[in-house]
Amino acid sequence: MSIFSAARFMAASALLASVSLPSLAQAQSAQNSSGNGGWFVPKTAQPAPPPAQRQVRRVPVAQPMAQDSDEPMQQPETPPVLPQPPIPDSPDLPKAAPPPAALLGVISIPTVMRLSSAAAEAQRVLGERRDKLAAAAQKEQAGWRAEQQKLQESARTLTSEQIQLRERHLQERRANAQRDFANRARIIQEAANVSLNQIERELVRIVRQVAASHSMNLVLHSEQVALHVDGQDITEETAKVLNKVLPHVFIPAEDVDPEVLAKSGKMPTTADEDTTSQVGPGPAAQAAPAQPEAAPASILRKH
Repeated sequence: MSIFSAARFMAASALLASVSLPSLAQAQSAQNSSGNGGWFVPKTAQPAPPPAQRQVRRVPVAQPMAQDSDEPMQQPETPPVLPQPPIPDSPDLPKAAPPPAALLGVISIPTVMRLSSAAAEAQRVLGERRDKLAAAAQKEQAGWRAEQQKLQESARTLTSEQIQLRERHLQERRANAQRDFANRARIIQEAANVSLNQIERELVRIVRQVAASHSMNLVLHSEQVALHVDGQDITEETAKVLNKVLPHVFIPAEDVDPEVLAKSGKMPTTADEDTTSQVGPGPAAQAAPAQPEAAPASILRKH
């Protein structure tokens, strides 16, 4: 488990809220389900119930016993007996040098994320986009309900074919809105992943540098440690270095699909990281570019 899994869970849970439309309400009233058309009929005006028919008592006739089924009764399953080929014995290894003595350090990644200015900026920007998406969904929901109410009010003056046509239009509108909101929610989630990925990659380097500066060779989550002293906690120092090195993160613009941006080739992608880790950087990656490329559209503030 990565040391930054807790940070990703904490930040991603506050950045996005799922948005969905209500299910399609039934167009017809419940009055057809009752026998009196939904009107209250006084007890005196109700027709008298028909006289109860006299039940004729029948003598039960013995039925022949069912023949046994041709299928045998299922027996409880038992684990199968499988072959177990022999495996070679591992020989004793020669005695090696002991590992260095553990110099422990602890860090709280959730606290680092709370103190990070880049994480706070990403949470604010993406939270605004989430709220905007929720408001648009509520507006579409209100419009859809208004159209449904109009259909119910004018149902008596329309033919069955006209009612079915308008209901089909409402269903198509609902389906199109659901696809649009789902796509916009995906874009917000992927933009959050882009920002969190930058913070995570930077934290990997910073934690190593801070630990090395204190000669620490083992860093644990402070939430998993029952006791430690102040000199072993590198949380605040890591957050200060992070805010100095990475005060802001690149967040794709609201009208930019992160997947489309990745396919444009304007910046490295996660697929490039996987290729580099497997085969190493190519000649183009090793050579420094003559002119820096213009950064894609983003909400980064210039200071």
